[in-house]
Amino acid sequence: MHKSSGRWQLGLSLALVTTILWGLLPIALDALLKKMDPWTITFYRFFGAALVIGLYLFAKNKLPQRSLLNKRLVILFSIATITLCANYVFFIMGLNLAKPATTQVMIQLAPMILLFGGLVIFKETFSRLQWIGFIIFFIGLLLFFNHRITQLFTARGDYSTGVFYIFIAAITWAIYALIQKQLLQYFSGLAIIFIILTMGSLLFFPVAEITQIKQLDAFHLFLLFFASMNTAIAYGAFAEALQHWEASRVSAVLSLTPIITVTLLHVLSNHYPQWFQFEALSQLTILGMLVVVLGSMLTALGRAKAKSKLTLEQVPLIAE
Repeated sequence: MHKSSGRWQLGLSLALVTTILWGLLPIALDALLKKMDPWTITFYRFFGAALVIGLYLFAKNKLPQRSLLNKRLVILFSIATITLCANYVFFIMGLNLAKPATTQVMIQLAPMILLFGGLVIFKETFSRLQWIGFIIFFIGLLLFFNHRITQLFTARGDYSTGVFYIFIAAITWAIYALIQKQLLQYFSGLAIIFIILTMGSLLFFPVAEITQIKQLDAFHLFLLFFASMNTAIAYGAFAEALQHWEASRVSAVLSLTPIITVTLLHVLSNHYPQWFQFEALSQLTILGMLVVVLGSMLTALGRAKAKSKLTLEQVPLIAE
């Protein structure tokens, strides 16, 4: 079992870097969607991240060896690629309809679904704190969607469609993460994400309109570059954080992502209203978001007390 270095200050700093980057991501994507379609944006995200991670692995002489692949691993990589591609596309499609705050709250379902998948597939167990966290999380969702519950269940309008897309994104991410737990027996986390991003780039290339990049001004080119690098840089900080701090505590910090998104979007919309629009939230909706975050944190911290503990090698890649 992996043991952290004990340098918790460094681990906390790196976890915060990851949280801020993932908090900024839907804001950047929301603005970018005004200029590009989801398929093209996702292609550039996959290609850019694969390039950066590939160069890093090459420099470290740690590129995955083709000779290690067999028929079973090819099948697992194929399923992982399809589900992660679906996660990226459904996330950005949902973002286009439901906006950043709702997107970040709903995507918190992903680690919850993953944990339940672990209960069923890997016979893991929930601690009492995890069950309490899950109940609080569910209450938070009800509070967050208090004024739209009827709309959600009647499936009327773009908003409910967007929420449904994010729900699908959460499910596909959880499936991907469960498969990755199997792949980690053979490859490192960076090697896995490099292979999947490379395969995903090839998958998206035929449907992406590459020339859309010519229509972007300097600001939107920067947003595309940021979105492309976000996966590589954020995951690098995330993986390094796990070297110095317990996985449960890193995950608890990452649960703050919705708060980071709402706060940063509010600041950016005040200074740059021509590019960013803040989604007005009621006090009850904000309370719901905070309760969702609390439930996510308790569920993450409860892992430390669960009978089947996650080691470094078992921690899934959190991709958005």
